[in-house]
Amino acid sequence: MNYLAHLLLSGPDPDWQLGGLLGDFVKGPMKGERPQAIEDGIRLHRRIDLLSDQHPAYLRALRRLGPEWRRLGGIALDIWFDHLLARDWQHWHPQPLETFTHHCWSNFRARQPWIPENARAFIQRAEQFKLLPGYREVAVIQRTLERVGMRLRRPQPLADVLPLLRADRPALETDFQQLFSDLTLQAEEFRRQLDTRTPSGQ
Repeated sequence: MNYLAHLLLSGPDPDWQLGGLLGDFVKGPMKGERPQAIEDGIRLHRRIDLLSDQHPAYLRALRRLGPEWRRLGGIALDIWFDHLLARDWQHWHPQPLETFTHHCWSNFRARQPWIPENARAFIQRAEQFKLLPGYREVAVIQRTLERVGMRLRRPQPLADVLPLLRADRPALETDFQQLFSDLTLQAEEFRRQLDTRTPSGQ
């Protein structure tokens, strides 16, 4: 899953949402350096990534891209799934996408001490250029794939997969809906379990 999906799956709590975003920027074990709810959001992010990578619908979607994209197809697919999520946002959340992301960025400004520099840079760029609502547009997805491909350890023309993604759009939409429905339920259960912990279980 990519940025928009993780923000939504984190639920309504701003600390959990920040943790959901930081999961792409914070590596290694957590040591209580951030408020517990933020670290719980990071844990949820990692749980979602694990569940997604093993989900039959996700594996089926990867196979649609063919063996030549076995290694990098997952990166492209995560970005494309954010496109599908943005395009069908009203099915998954009652707020307009612009309102949802505006609230996220506003809430994160009050949590600056817990945000590493690389994540701050992303948040500033995403807010300035309205990146996540822009995911509705294929042209934005193409530029995103190009940028991500150039940042790989060995730069790759990741945007070359875009014609395959567009050609298989109906099937990939079905895969995404199955995957995201399951992840939504799993994320809700994960949040519920952590929210009901007793202090001694922390």
